[in-house]
Amino acid sequence: MVFNKVKIILEMIKFEHSIFALPFAFIGAVLGNIIIEGTWPTWGEIFWVTIAMVAARSAAMSLNRLIDRVIDAKNPRTAKRAIPAGLLSVTEVLLFIIVSFLVLFVAAWQLNPLAVKLLPLAVFVLVLYSYCKRFTWLCHFILGVALGFGPLGGWIATTGQVNGTAMLLFFTVMIWTAGFDIIYACQDTEFDVKEGLYSVPSRFGIKNALIIARFCHLLTILGLLLMYMTTNLSVWFLVGIIAGAAILFYEHSQVKHNDLSKIEIAFFAMNGIFSVVICCFTVLDLVIL
Repeated sequence: MVFNKVKIILEMIKFEHSIFALPFAFIGAVLGNIIIEGTWPTWGEIFWVTIAMVAARSAAMSLNRLIDRVIDAKNPRTAKRAIPAGLLSVTEVLLFIIVSFLVLFVAAWQLNPLAVKLLPLAVFVLVLYSYCKRFTWLCHFILGVALGFGPLGGWIATTGQVNGTAMLLFFTVMIWTAGFDIIYACQDTEFDVKEGLYSVPSRFGIKNALIIARFCHLLTILGLLLMYMTTNLSVWFLVGIIAGAAILFYEHSQVKHNDLSKIEIAFFAMNGIFSVVICCFTVLDLVIL
């Protein structure tokens, strides 16, 4: 019984999609420590960064499902999600959220005082995002801020401070997230318009939304290039940027305003690969450096 509930919860929060955020959190932790301290972070720090990221994402996704349960029940695409389908109760999800936030607090406490002090801000953004589509089409960028806290949190976790490179990494992940979330939201355009919900596609139309998403991902590549030019990262990181650009180009080639049939591939597979590729080439560059 408990095992089945856990399995349903993990499916509800798409646990496997933690791969979106984790690689950039590792980049923040490793790159920050090498730039600031001149050494690699400890395995203990990497462990607690991982726990914090998984807990934060689990809490955020559960909150989103809980807050959106009425909307999800009306949308044919989301009506079979765990809460509207009756597979999980509100109490069960709320308990999971509380546990996730407690784990996040413990992880932050194990890292450093600044991580603990900034925790309320991260929690506020996580909660805010779930309500944003009720009043602003900028909701995708608020989600970007939430995921951008991943690399920023990783940086703070191992260094206890923030600098310009950390903020550049934060912005790069923020705008990348907004871009792929805009693509994903295209499939709910008709429903959002009908229900009076806000998103870039419902506000500007699918065709313009895809143009905005492309611009966001262009800024993502420019942000990575700026990191390359302002740090000691060398040719391997540049190779990673080129590979990442190719992945994003392929992602956008799969989604057209009159054909959204491949949106699952574009959203899930390509962005997971993108984050892993950038992380691997960053670490490779730092190892060789």
